[in-house]
Amino acid sequence: MAQLPLDSDDVVARALSEDLGAEGDVTSRASVPADLVAAARIEARAPGVLAGLPVAGHVFGAVDASLEFDPSAVDGERVTAGEAVARVRGRARSILAAERTALNVLTHLSGIATLTREFVEACEGTESVVLCTRKTLPGLRSLARYAVECGGGRLHRFGLHDGILLKDNHVALAGGVAEAVRRARAGGPHTLRVEVEVETLDQLREALGAGADAVLLDNADLDTVKRAVDLVGDRVPLEVSGGMTPERVREIAGLGRLLISVGRLTHSAPALDLALEIES
Repeated sequence: MAQLPLDSDDVVARALSEDLGAEGDVTSRASVPADLVAAARIEARAPGVLAGLPVAGHVFGAVDASLEFDPSAVDGERVTAGEAVARVRGRARSILAAERTALNVLTHLSGIATLTREFVEACEGTESVVLCTRKTLPGLRSLARYAVECGGGRLHRFGLHDGILLKDNHVALAGGVAEAVRRARAGGPHTLRVEVEVETLDQLREALGAGADAVLLDNADLDTVKRAVDLVGDRVPLEVSGGMTPERVREIAGLGRLLISVGRLTHSAPALDLALEIES
């Protein structure tokens, strides 16, 4: 089960500050009586996979600790169109003040979880797994990765600090794959494995000869991936990336035990349509 990131409360605080500013919800204050109590439901308008429901609850609580937030689903669960996923009751002004921020978090993270589940299902029956990447909205990486896990995906390195991945520009600056690997081994922490990105089978052979701990094959066609799987065997983990769609993943996943990294999980996932409706 995915663990909610420790910085989620900080994200909520920044998001509410951005939306409410110094004056708060002036529209609701002008049009809704201060003592009016209301009940509302959050419902899915489209089928998908939930992520971020506890964060949405934190939003309501941060606006008004007296609000009662009652989820009827859990993160990682599939929901259908028209299904209520939570209800909230309390001061009407507070519900309206929290509404957009709560929905922004919930629709964005659920969109990531929904798209991730689609890619994960494309790997069913194989030994391959789907990974996210660092292609996330600034400041939201922890929550985006949480949503990927809710969708059944796996995690790549969090950032530049916790994994050595020699990309094409590192290789170009070092003068070649082997030299890039040599420098990384000499200058990097001994606790981190060295992965290197390659674009051709010749570079792949060079990476293996240089002692890379893992190899990332980028933007390769299906035949090249097949040949790469044969070359690598079980020696090191083989990651593939570039232009991944569910259809392409279905073709690639059965070729071997592959790590399939998909940037669009976090940079292009469409929001899942959820809405808040006042019930009484």
